[in-house]
Amino acid sequence: MTFTTANPKITRMNAPPDADRWYRAGLQFRCTQCGNCCTGAPGFVWVSEAELHAIAKFLGEPLEEVRAMHTYVARNGRTLREKAGGDCVFFDRSDGCTIYPVRPTQCRTWPFWESNVSTPNHWQETRDICPGAGQGDLISVEEITNRMNAIRM
Repeated sequence: MTFTTANPKITRMNAPPDADRWYRAGLQFRCTQCGNCCTGAPGFVWVSEAELHAIAKFLGEPLEEVRAMHTYVARNGRTLREKAGGDCVFFDRSDGCTIYPVRPTQCRTWPFWESNVSTPNHWQETRDICPGAGQGDLISVEEITNRMNAIRM
């Protein structure tokens, strides 16, 4: 997975007010389910207990089975397992994300992580790897801020 290895519990830097952000007019994004953020280099996808409950219910599997088979504890939290090569355990190359309706917050907030939108250059780097970044719906600065505040990456 190409998600950052940062821990979501890390306190983020003081960000400027929405009106002072370089993207104050908003940014475009629409997920294409290409899988670029779900595959590739190893990383961590942090998952909460509530998210595990939602995944188990969605899959129709017991919570303990989902926890044991699809997650492990790493550093300061629980993370999704990866397949050989780094792909997310829930990503299928034919069908995309197999838990898309209940995917973890880290996945829901992509690409609006502070590390991706802190500068225009960082946003361009994100656009270079994510075909949905810079395309589709215009996401307001307020919504971008809400997503950044949901998980600190």
